[in-house]
Amino acid sequence: MAGDLRTQTEELQARLREAETHLEHLAITRKTVTALADRLPAAPSHLPEHPDYPRILAVLNEATGPLRARDVCEALDHELLPKNIEGTRAKLRRPVKLDILAEAGTGSLTRRQ
Repeated sequence: MAGDLRTQTEELQARLREAETHLEHLAITRKTVTALADRLPAAPSHLPEHPDYPRILAVLNEATGPLRARDVCEALDHELLPKNIEGTRAKLRRPVKLDILAEAGTGSLTRRQ
């Protein structure tokens, strides 16, 4: 019985060491992510508080090239109706005026570098 208890104790100590190592790695990861997050520019606070603006900026961040209002509308899973495309086009004008987005051509927009 004593041998079994020693074996169980050794197994538990090994598991405890693994858990402590994992916890240390998580602490390092948290510290790294926090430091990186502090370097990121804050989201533009001068945009209206509408749920589409962060989504629009995310779509343009992920884009490999300029997008048109129709492309953004499609990426936001809006139905491709004229009223939705025009609404998206109107929402794109504000970040252009605030120099967050840039016109890459007539009707084509990209994120400012």
